[in-house]
Amino acid sequence: MLEILPADERGSVDFGWLASRHSFSFGAYHNPGQMGFSDLRVINDDRVQPGQGFAMHGHQDMEIFTYVLDGTLEHRDSMGNGSLIRPGEVQVMSAGTGVRHSESNPSPAEIVHLLQVWIVPDRFGVAPRYQQAHFAAAEKRGRLRLIISPDGTDGSLSLCQDARVYAGLFDGGERATLNLGANRHAYVQIARGSVEVNGRRLQLGDGARLRQETTIEIAAGRGSEVLVFDLRPHELPLS
Repeated sequence: MLEILPADERGSVDFGWLASRHSFSFGAYHNPGQMGFSDLRVINDDRVQPGQGFAMHGHQDMEIFTYVLDGTLEHRDSMGNGSLIRPGEVQVMSAGTGVRHSESNPSPAEIVHLLQVWIVPDRFGVAPRYQQAHFAAAEKRGRLRLIISPDGTDGSLSLCQDARVYAGLFDGGERATLNLGANRHAYVQIARGSVEVNGRRLQLGDGARLRQETTIEIAAGRGSEVLVFDLRPHELPLS
């Protein structure tokens, strides 16, 4: 079963310095019917104005990853990490026992566009850690490249949960198939362009929940960039 979450039904906030669309309940946007999916808790589609950003703030017991689409994001945290994150790079921060961080746009002219994703961990109280890696466009072109996994398989970044994240670029006749394990859930987020997922056309910003599907077929992309989440067959409570 495939259920589409249309882009225009996401939550929306605009603070001037930040324009954000929320796939699931977050901050001032509360939707009891959209509290997450399996262990996937947050997908925020953020655009940060030049010279602006998220001031230093704290997190605990959450797996947080950032996927930059355009521009540059500057990261600093209480673990002593400082880095620039550009398109093609993926950042994973395991908050564990607690970490403080800031994320800002260092450019004086360009907006930074990113997806920030939160995944509920399978254990609490671990030591916080930071990871960052670059995945070239050629690795994602016409295929689903594993970028995050529980054990860092195939050069992916790791997280504390039975979840895997794939990224792909699709255009024209490019297509890929992902075989899911028995009784898995999956979620697809369209970050750019449009594409068919199991024969259904999804547009920019759309998401799709998949239950009781054994494969995911990605095809007929039109300048598409997608994230695919392979998740436990578990539903977060609605509240």
